[in-house]
Amino acid sequence: MVEENQWHIVRLAIQPDHVHLFIQTNPYTTPTDVARIIKGRSSNHLRKQFEHLRRMPSLWTRSTFYSTAGHVSQEIIDAYIARQSRS
Repeated sequence: MVEENQWHIVRLAIQPDHVHLFIQTNPYTTPTDVARIIKGRSSNHLRKQFEHLRRMPSLWTRSTFYSTAGHVSQEIIDAYIARQSRS
């Protein structure tokens, strides 16, 4: 999914109740498309791998938060996400 959409995952931190993902996308992909594609594809893969998840109506909530890195550096965002994964 990353390669086919010309994205680059800079940092990923998985928490028990949410995921932090710092991603560089191509200029044609909207943040809402990124979330929709990731949630849809990951839900599909997880349901194939774990049969009990097939009975759940949804694996993801509708909640998302998007932000651009316009006013802070990549290093600051990267450090923030790295700290989250240690929490």
